[in-house]
Order: sequence, then C-alpha cells, then structure tokens
Amino acid sequence: MDAATQLPTVGMIGAGQLARMTHQAAIALGQSLRVLAGDESESAAVVAPAITLGDYRDLDDLRAFAKGCTVVTFDHEHVPQEALKALVAEGVDVQPRPGALLHAQDKQAMRTRLAALGLPQPRWAPVDSISDVEAFGLPCVLKAATGGYDGKGVWMCESPADAQVVLASGIRLIAEERMPLQRELAVQIARSPSGETAVYPVVETVQTGGICTEVIAPAPHLDPALAEQAREIATAIATELGVCGMLAVELFQTSSGLFVNELAMRAHNSGHWSIEGAVTSQFEQHLRAVLDYPLGSTDTVAPYTVMANVLGGEAGGPRLDERLQHLLAGDPGARVHLYGKAVRPGRKIGHVTVTGDDPDLLRRRALRAAKWLQEGE
Repeated sequence: MDAATQLPTVGMIGAGQLARMTHQAAIALGQSLRVLAGDESESAAVVAPAITLGDYRDLDDLRAFAKGCTVVTFDHEHVPQEALKALVAEGVDVQPRPGALLHAQDKQAMRTRLAALGLPQPRWAPVDSISDVEAFGLPCVLKAATGGYDGKGVWMCESPADAQVVLASGIRLIAEERMPLQRELAVQIARSPSGETAVYPVVETVQTGGICTEVIAPAPHLDPALAEQAREIATAIATELGVCGMLAVELFQTSSGLFVNELAMRAHNSGHWSIEGAVTSQFEQHLRAVLDYPLGSTDTVAPYTVMANVLGGEAGGPRLDERLQHLLAGDPGARVHLYGKAVRPGRKIGHVTVTGDDPDLLRRRALRAAKWLQEGE
C-alpha cells in the first residue's frame, strides 16, 4: 500500500480496558490501533493484533512505538512529561499535548490553572507539614498531587494524627475542603485539533469506597441551568487548556452550585454508558478527535442509560463465563463488557449497561446484574 492510500494509525500508550474498547471502536471506523503494552496478558493485548511490548516510562521504547503512528495518545495519564516533550520535539503528533495533559497528571497544576481561569472549585492549598494542614483547617481531604486513581491517593483526615500518617509518606500533597455533597456529576467533551467540540449529556456518578460503581445518563432531575453550567465549564477547560481527544470533568453538586473535582484526558469510566447509550461512543469519539475527523453526534439513543461496574469478588461459585450466560438468559436487554482481567476482589473487571425510560428500574437491573457477575448469587 503506497503512502497516498495507507490508512492512518493511532498509537495508544497503555493496554488496559480503555485501550481494549478503543480497539473495538477503531474496527468500526476502519482504522488501525497500535497498542503499547507492558505485558502480553494485559486487557487490550489479548484482543488487539498490533501490540508492541515496552515500558511507557522508557523514552527509547516510546520512540520505537511511535514510528509509523499518525498520532500517539493514551489510555492512562502516567507517561512522564519529559518523555512526551521529547517525542513532540522529534516531530511525533502526541494528543493531548504534554502541556494539556499535565493538568490531568498533577492536581496542584490543575488547581492553580482552574483558579486562574476563575472556575469553581473547592478551597485548596499545597501542604507539606502538619502546621500547613492545621493552618488550612481540619477535617479536610489530603490528595496525592500525582498518581492517584480510583480512590487511591485520597485520604479523609479528621485529626492531626490522621494527617501525620499521610505526611509521613513524603509524597507531594494538596489539601482540599470537604464539600457538602448532594451528589457527584461528570461531563465529557471531545475536542479536535481544529477546535471542534462535542459535549455529552451530564451524568450522575455513584462512588462506593472511592470507586465509581454506577453512572446514570443523563443525570436525573438535574436543573437545566446547572446542566448548562457544567457544559460551559467543560468547554472552557477543553478550550483554554488546548485539550485534544476526550476530556472528562468530574464535578461536585452542592447546595451552593457546581465545583470541579478532577479531570481526565482520555476515555473515562463515566463515559462507558455511551457505547450503548449514545450515537457515538466516547471511544470512537476519542479516535475521531485525535485524528481531526469530524466529531460524531453525542445524542442519546434512549431516555436513560445506566452503567454499573463489575468488580472482582471472592473465589468460588460458577465461573465468570457461566455467570454471564445465565445473566444474558435472564435479562437479554443487558449489555456486558468484560475486560479480560485476572479477577481480584475490588478490581474493575467489566461493566453492565441497560437502557430504557425508568432510571430507578434501570439501576436495579444494572446493580443486580453486576452483583450476580461479581458474586455468582
């Protein structure tokens, strides 16, 4: 195939479930997805044919992987800034750019930039001593500035003793006020290099033990003015930071309004519902965006879609594939995505999606299905 007819190739650093589902979207788009995996047993590595084994922290491995890629993107935000900047300097099209991705990698950088943009967020401050924490005020939330996910790197501190334990780790921290939550929301937006944007409906997310266990799309009973504010916040962040690809903005809803919690510059758990629930899934949309293709419709295909994460349970009972077959026989409208991961208690191993017009009924169906897949009973 000559250069004029060769299909573009997207290189995705990381081979977790996000890369696995992006691979499926690439097939439907007629595209080729190349994945950098640390191990051949990773979620995407067991299904995608174009797999390169390497270390995402090693610049030479990244250089070798990027050769022949039209654009390089990510299924996680842990690639070192220095390596990404080196790739860009060598002419690799990295999306999102390192300067944008920094704000998803570093919570202190994110908070500083959001403050400069005048966007609503919790009161916060960098802290590195107990006197800093006490000056900020207890109780508070301490967060690792880098590296946290799924509740890891977040500590609810009631007392100086609680804070001392976290400070003893020596990691860089910020303190945030505890917000009087009514619920948590998220909004996703896609942005292309040419500046086109496409915003998805605002969704409600339910957290259990720091892990997202449910997503309801769209968020039930959300004031249209708040929904519009959420979309405006996401658009401002994507535009001002120069994001390319998918951006997820996690929000706190309080009696005082909306406040930005965290950012993710990739496909995100809060958008898994879009595979069955939207005209264009977040995975297809991410590919469209980084390739600078026209963005797809974000319209919903049903009044409500509910997604429930499947977490790993204790050993015993029917095999996972047997549980799946019984579930599909009993609830043929359920759509199940398993990630091909080794089962460990509390680990995300898949998700279930159901669509319809009654969000309460959908939640019960989705949670029942997820519980059956987790526990086999």
